[in-house]
Amino acid sequence: MFYETVTNEWGEVTYVPTLSGNLLLAAVILILLITAMFLAGKKSRRLSVRQLAFCAVAIALGTVLSHLKLFHFPTGGSITLFSMLIVCLPGYWFGLGAGLMTGIAYGVLQILIDPYVLFPAQLIVDYVLAFGALGLSGFFCNQKYGLLKGYAAGVSGRYLFSVLSGWIFFGSYAWEGWGALPYSLVYNGIYIYAEALITVIVLLLPPVKSAMARVKKAALETQGG
Repeated sequence: MFYETVTNEWGEVTYVPTLSGNLLLAAVILILLITAMFLAGKKSRRLSVRQLAFCAVAIALGTVLSHLKLFHFPTGGSITLFSMLIVCLPGYWFGLGAGLMTGIAYGVLQILIDPYVLFPAQLIVDYVLAFGALGLSGFFCNQKYGLLKGYAAGVSGRYLFSVLSGWIFFGSYAWEGWGALPYSLVYNGIYIYAEALITVIVLLLPPVKSAMARVKKAALETQGG
């Protein structure tokens, strides 16, 4: 059995992975990262390994920053310290395929570390699709202002799936007098776009823009080049 049910502090029955489930999820993360490596690296094996390292670092740093919360809703959702931006970066560096694989791997890691799953199908929407959507940044990897455009696309993708999850699975949490869909639109918009606004302001600072350009250049360099 890869999961078990437990009752959390609010009396909700949630699904959490067992040891075998954690091992399976770890294997999935590895497979996704290797897939991202092959999707990203097109020049040499060394280049692919370098890009795999950049994707792995983005996942690790994004995970750390996801736990540095500026604001946290009691029923889930938080404004973090730029975690969405970090997860969007592999798509901006290497393109759509690598970005999607990295985003999904990040979502799977979130299941390992801090799962909040009330319904099995919710796991797919909240973790695989919502975080995987951050990889939509890859659509704009070679465009002018690609980081800003890509970040906006990734955040909007995550928002879409978070709203869908809130509407389908968490309608009972809606504020008094609110329907499930309007509640989900506002609730998820508050924390997702508040973090996005703060991030965009920071990205517009000239030193940050310069630093991001240097990081992308380093990510795309060949080993030893």
